[in-house]
Amino acid sequence: MKIALACDHGAYEYKEMIKEYVQELGHEVEDFGTYDTSSMDYPDTVYPAAKSVAQGKSDRGIVLCTTGIGASISANKVIGVRCALVSDTVTAKLTREHNDSNILALGQGVIGQLVAKEIVRIWLATDFSKESKHQRRIDKLCVIEEKELDER
Repeated sequence: MKIALACDHGAYEYKEMIKEYVQELGHEVEDFGTYDTSSMDYPDTVYPAAKSVAQGKSDRGIVLCTTGIGASISANKVIGVRCALVSDTVTAKLTREHNDSNILALGQGVIGQLVAKEIVRIWLATDFSKESKHQRRIDKLCVIEEKELDER
């Protein structure tokens, strides 16, 4: 899989660690930045990464900031993105199985490195269940997005 990866300065350390780990798992990574710990605004990196996923240039994405909240909000502004902010392994599995999340948000200041790596491993390895009730709910999100576009 090709994974879009992005962070702000508050999660640079984890982005670098996750980039290496994702590559070790056999995935390709496109790094949208940031590339150091200089203060910057998370939408500047997260939004382009989310667009890459929505446009099908990347299969999935992982976005990070100190809490993961700003990164997840930014990613979810992109139509076609289902970004889940995750801080435990159960949610990592269920957001793939039930919500077919295509972007994972993590907070460097919220979870430890070992937990972050395990969340990433589980999230990347878990497929969407394709159960009709879950697909029906995702389809409703697409209708909402289309309505939003029509109103613009």
